[in-house]
Amino acid sequence: MKSDVEHAIRPTRAEDYPEWYQQVIKAADLAENSSVRGCMVIKPWGYGIWEKIQAEFDRRIKASGHENAYFPLFIPLSFLQKEAAHVKGFAKECAVVTHHRLEERDGCLVPTGELEEPLIVRPTSETIIGDSFSRWVQSYRDLPLLINQWANVVRWEMRTRLFLRTAEFLWQEGHTVHATPQEALEETRRILLEVYQDCLENVLAMPVVCGEKPAHDRFPGAQKSLCLEAMMQDRKAMQAGTSHYLGQNFAKASNIKFVNQAGELEYAYTTSWGVSTRLIGGVIMTHADDDGMRVPPRIAPKQVVILPVIPKADDSGKVLSYAEQVAGILRSVSYNGASLEVVLDKREMRGGDKFWHWVKKGIPIRVEVGPRDIKQRCVMIGRRDKPQREKTSLPLDSLAREVPLILNEIQSNYFEEARRLLNQHTERNIKSFEDFKAFFSPRNSEKPEIHGGFVIAKWCGDAESVARLSDLKVTIRCLPLEQSGTQGKCVLTGSPATLDALFAKAY
Repeated sequence: MKSDVEHAIRPTRAEDYPEWYQQVIKAADLAENSSVRGCMVIKPWGYGIWEKIQAEFDRRIKASGHENAYFPLFIPLSFLQKEAAHVKGFAKECAVVTHHRLEERDGCLVPTGELEEPLIVRPTSETIIGDSFSRWVQSYRDLPLLINQWANVVRWEMRTRLFLRTAEFLWQEGHTVHATPQEALEETRRILLEVYQDCLENVLAMPVVCGEKPAHDRFPGAQKSLCLEAMMQDRKAMQAGTSHYLGQNFAKASNIKFVNQAGELEYAYTTSWGVSTRLIGGVIMTHADDDGMRVPPRIAPKQVVILPVIPKADDSGKVLSYAEQVAGILRSVSYNGASLEVVLDKREMRGGDKFWHWVKKGIPIRVEVGPRDIKQRCVMIGRRDKPQREKTSLPLDSLAREVPLILNEIQSNYFEEARRLLNQHTERNIKSFEDFKAFFSPRNSEKPEIHGGFVIAKWCGDAESVARLSDLKVTIRCLPLEQSGTQGKCVLTGSPATLDALFAKAY
């Protein structure tokens, strides 16, 4: 499929969506594959986005009463063995350290000094953090214990894709301890809705469906797993975050006990929850277009770039001086609780190359200044949510007032575009398995690589019934928190059913 319009990214989304994704990352200079198998190098623009995401989540996490701490990267094998379901869930993805030194033999470095007990490189931290919690918690007066950690984790993935699935990635993981199951369940839900959903929708401009994982797909060792599912532009789902109620499972494995108000010793109730750098992959697939990245202003490393237009060498001094004046005005402006992030691009390169450099990076606003603008005391504004060649003139004296408003419009526009996609491609009226199969079959789409979407339909709750989905590469993503409560027939088996389930292909 060929497009009549030239774009900065080839192939386009319609031509080859997976390759388009890789090319956006390359064009925006977000990350690259490392020499270490399955790992990535996050480059400054990509890491700048992560820092903004991290700051927004961290602020909300702390505002909800949690404190940051740090725990070891290495976990003794015996710790994982304490929780059978947990170790089974992660066993195939664990990286294991077995030796503690290197020796040179015949010109080669050879591992020696075998460890008495192998160490697991952190795939998640429930067991190692539980060990500390068992010492920190003695009485109901120590509860609730609300801890968060920003860290890297390793899961030895066989098939990797930048940001979406890598052997090492960055994340936050919250771990909390409570005196009652009700308090722990409230924490699990509060994090999902008041921290995760709020940040995803209002900061990353990524609309989500909140729900509970079916029992067969819970986090290993959890009693309840809540999640957020976002729709990407190819109609597939991406799990954007999870929040787990662990009951007393990990407390028993780690011996987290406390004396309750009745003076009795009992096991505590714990939770864990996390989001990761895969959110950057979600931002790309939610907002980028065929000209490159589009970064929501609230997570943009820079919100504005100033591009001096210098037609003649004699104009250089005046234009650059005016550009510095514009930069000074903008840097004095507050946006989203901080000073506006502005870059003045003085590089000696062709204007068109510089223009496309920033378009592909997805910076929200481009400000062009040239001799004509100096005379008229104005600037030319280009917005990443508008056609690339569309520009408007803005008087200098209104710059400080108008730019934050424009940024808010761009943020809102990105969210509304994504929400329209989600609403338009969420089917709620499929009743039969034949119609279900047709919805997810590529042959029924004019664009085979971009088809389907979300189906919300009745499910009987039988874990064995999901075997019918394997040929379609569809899974139950969640049971939406907002249930209709009506009686119907399971879309997979035809059996009586009351549960509403969200079905989709997924990353």
